[in-house]
Amino acid sequence: MKISLPPPQRLMASDNASGVHPDILAAINRANNFHALGYGHDEQTPQAKKLFSQLFDADVVTEFVFGGTGANVLALACMLKPAQAVVCTATAHIAVDEAGAPERFLGAKLIDIPTRDGKLRPSDIESVVHLRGNIHHAEPAVVSITQATELGTVYTPDEVRQICDFAHEHGLLVHMDGARITNAAVALGATPKVLRSFTIDAGVDVLSFGGVKAGLMFGEAVVFFNTSLATRVEYIRKQVAQLNSKMRFVSAQYVEFLQNDLLFRLATNANSMALALYEQTRHHKSLGLTTPPVVNSLFPTIHEPAASTLREWTFFWDWDLPNNQYRWMTAWDTTLEDIATFAEGVAQALEI
Repeated sequence: MKISLPPPQRLMASDNASGVHPDILAAINRANNFHALGYGHDEQTPQAKKLFSQLFDADVVTEFVFGGTGANVLALACMLKPAQAVVCTATAHIAVDEAGAPERFLGAKLIDIPTRDGKLRPSDIESVVHLRGNIHHAEPAVVSITQATELGTVYTPDEVRQICDFAHEHGLLVHMDGARITNAAVALGATPKVLRSFTIDAGVDVLSFGGVKAGLMFGEAVVFFNTSLATRVEYIRKQVAQLNSKMRFVSAQYVEFLQNDLLFRLATNANSMALALYEQTRHHKSLGLTTPPVVNSLFPTIHEPAASTLREWTFFWDWDLPNNQYRWMTAWDTTLEDIATFAEGVAQALEI
């Protein structure tokens, strides 16, 4: 048997599958109406950098790259010395989903620590900090945390502050992978002040700031709160193949994205649609959806044949196949109609 209705227009697979917001497309089109010098020597790039400084209420250093993996590699390249290591969770994107890019390009070891919820704690860092000063081990030098995490959880400002305080006390720097940072900010309050509370105010040294999952076409930003780490960033960005010659097309997007609360408005929709999906499917006890999503992802348990039936109807990613767990993810452009259609498809699949 098959599901008897057309699939939703928008996938519940990933916010990477979403489109580009019309205002962002318009900004790209405006930047396309004239010639401008390359490599950031245009009007949009300084303007975008200024907006990042305004967002964080500090003179931060911001540089733009092609994508998320490049952002993380560039950030870590500016933070690491030879024979050093990065402490992260076992589910961190840099450890699982970047094809070993940090190891290959940086020659750095990743010390990935299993956690129950995708979040590091000072005790996790404490378990490996004794490796510092031992020439037989790669020396832990950077702690990398993800906000929001790969498991859909969010660090509170106090949790980030505790990590940063412990790391700095022991001579480590802190990197934040913010591929879905706007979703986390919305979950915690949706204001620039809230965003600052778990980044620059909490003691984070370098931030990978994500925009593509939030409505941009391409291009991420690396924001240095500890500006002493950015003294060679332009050279390092070139060396790790992240210098965009037509940078104005990245910068123009961020000029639009960082004004009029667009970054928060788009993430608000993504988060609220995940909550709507939860509300319309949680009554199916077999899915195991017992708590509301914090950001824009849900992790249901779906047994066969329902899982195959549902994924033949509309695609979404598996997550933990031995435990029959999958991931549903909403985006800035997900609609209530999409949610209602998907929820009805779930109901039909579970009845087969």
